[in-house]
Formats: sequence, structure tokens, C-alpha cells
Amino acid sequence: MKRLVSAAIGVAALLGLSAAASAQGAYPNRPVRVVVPFAAGGTTDIFARLIADKLSQSLGQQFIIDNRGGAGGNIGADAVAKSPPDGYTLVMGTVGTHAINASLYSKMPYDPLNDFEGVAFAAGVPNLMVVNPKNVKATNVKDFIAEAKSSTKKFNMASSGNGTSIHLSGELFKQMTGIEMPHVPYRGSGPAINDLVGGQVDVMFDNLPSSIEQAKAGNLRALAVTSSRRSPALPDVPTLDESGLPGFEASSWFALFAPKGTPPDILNKLNAEVRKALEGEDLKRRFAELGGEIRPMSPAELMAYVRAEHAKWAQVVKASGAKLD
Repeated sequence: MKRLVSAAIGVAALLGLSAAASAQGAYPNRPVRVVVPFAAGGTTDIFARLIADKLSQSLGQQFIIDNRGGAGGNIGADAVAKSPPDGYTLVMGTVGTHAINASLYSKMPYDPLNDFEGVAFAAGVPNLMVVNPKNVKATNVKDFIAEAKSSTKKFNMASSGNGTSIHLSGELFKQMTGIEMPHVPYRGSGPAINDLVGGQVDVMFDNLPSSIEQAKAGNLRALAVTSSRRSPALPDVPTLDESGLPGFEASSWFALFAPKGTPPDILNKLNAEVRKALEGEDLKRRFAELGGEIRPMSPAELMAYVRAEHAKWAQVVKASGAKLD
């Protein structure tokens, strides 16, 4: 009898393990939340939605976008850092949330290097210097600098939030040119671009994907890109380096992260699906149109990249003297 009971217990245990393995292997078996730590309409939001749509199709569960802007992306990123590490809450992180902010804020609510697992790199993009064509007469950077220095009215500089790469690109431009431009931070590129088009602000160093359509439509005027090379998406727009600011380079990047402790098999599954999506002709073409450079990375390679970026931007922020609290 004891043997029968022991055998029954053993079978039950094996069945339990099998069920657990099956449940784990079935990931995802419910909707996945993808936090975008900025407002809808910006580059982070655009890339997140494109990838989430593909993951929903390939994995059979909805990947739902949750826009949680504020504090330069810190609010949304912190919410994910404190979520259960089960693969059902992800964040579309940026160079700001995972490399820059730690040097700008003396008190961070999360640790970008130790509170997350890398999932997959989405894209790297240049920023685009765009102006409102009614407020600014200049059609190139040289003339913009002259106009800004001679005008009695200071140009207002919009950004997607304090401490973002968009903000720091503008601060670097101000340092290198000696121009004073009051900073107007928004909760994401979407509302900032809307006000730039509307003329409430004058200039912005926006991520190329969220401003390119307005530039092509003539609602904004593109003066330069912040990368070291011209963007294939806007081949006629010069770099700031070409425009008289030698050595100017400030690009952005976007990547998916999960809370620390998320199982490796889930990370690897998501990584493989994101890679497959980005290798598809439709997303590859769409990202190219938006100026996005796709760089496949494993979860471990992504975290190594983040550590290197964290160190690089710490030096940039220190040299600039910028602090946000």
C-alpha cells in the first residue's frame, strides 16, 4: 500500500512538473503589456506599436501598448522594473531611460543596469533638427545661428522631456553655438511636435521617425541630422558636422527590456520573435523609411551595449554640467 501511495505521489509530482513546464512552454498564454514611457505619437511609441503588432500576430496573444509618460521616461520604466518578472510586462526603453537619466537625476527610482533583463534591440536613429517655417526664416544651420543671435526674441526649444536624447542634443547645440534657447519639455515627442507645427515653440532636435512626415509635408523645415552620416531616409539633409559644427553626433536608440529575473527561455523566445519581425520585408522597409537602423543583438549583447552607452553618456552629461534635480 505504501508503495502504491508513494508511486501515486511520484506520478502526481511528475504531472505537476509536466503541467508547469507546459504552462511555461505555452508563453504567452495571456496578453502582454508593453509600457511606452512617453506619450503616444513619438518615436518610442511608433517603434513599440510596429513591433507589438507583429508579436501579437506571431505569438497569438495581444501585446498591448500602455503609454506612461513623465520624468524623462522614468515613471514608465520604474513601473516595469517593479513588475513581476514573468514576461507579461515589458518596456520599450531608450537611450534616455537606460543610459542618460542615471547621470542626470541624483535620485533614480530604478537601476537601469541591474533592474532589467535585455530582450531585443529595436533600432538606432538620428535626431533631426526641425524648425517651424513660419517662426524661423533660416533654411540652413548657419543662417539659423545668425538669426538666433541677432533676433530680439529667443527661439524656444521643445523636447520630449527633461534628460532625453532630444533634450541633450539641443543642449549640446546650445553649448557649441553659444545660443540661448529656453527649453520647453513635453511628455513625449507627439505633443511637442504638435506644438512645433502649431508655432507655440520654434525648434526641436526630434527623433527622426516622429518628425519626418511633418518635414516631408512642409509643416516643419529640416535643417540637419545629428548623426555622423546623412540618413538614407533624408539624403538631402546635411549633418550638423557638415553644417559647421565639427564632431557633433548625438543619436538615439530603442530596445525592449523585461524586469530582472525574467526566465531566460522567455527572453530568448521574445528575442527570436522580434528579430524575425525586424527581418521581415514590411518592417525592414518601414524602419528604413523612418530612419531606423536595425542591429540584431542577443539579450546578453543588449545589456553589454547598455553598459557601454551608460558609461559614454555619463561622461557627456558630466562635461555638460546638466542636472535635473
